[in-house]
Amino acid sequence: MITPTQMRDVLRNKSLFSEFSDAELDQFLGLADPEQFTEGQCIVRQDSSGDCMYVVVSGHASVVHHKDGYSVDLAVLKPGDFFGELALVDSGPRSADVVSLDASMLLKVSKAGLAALSGVYPTVAFKLLIAIGRIMVERLRKSNQRYVDSLLVPLPPKNA
Repeated sequence: MITPTQMRDVLRNKSLFSEFSDAELDQFLGLADPEQFTEGQCIVRQDSSGDCMYVVVSGHASVVHHKDGYSVDLAVLKPGDFFGELALVDSGPRSADVVSLDASMLLKVSKAGLAALSGVYPTVAFKLLIAIGRIMVERLRKSNQRYVDSLLVPLPPKNA
């Protein structure tokens, strides 16, 4: 089991917590729920409803989308990465399976946990939400660029 101090040391320089002081990170860790997963264990299942997000503290997880009998590997998550953040604001279904690739420790942040965080440590909740928003914008920009690039691939040169 990883101690809170070790969790803080792992997460301190990760993008999601880059604006947190050590005291703020400790406050966050005090209200997040650590969960252990074994290799191959499903953390979230595609199309299930969710009410929480997860932050990877140790280990790795695979994000896999399933459709029409096919599986598409979307990402491998490492310490400091997070997923499921949409479930904090939207009750829609999960968009992919997330499966632990090895023994992993994740922090679960539920809607209720976020509400508690905002009530007890509003600055920490604000910084967390701003960081999530910033990272989601980065993800969206990359996704948009890949989409635009995919549209341009079949076009012949202008002078042809």
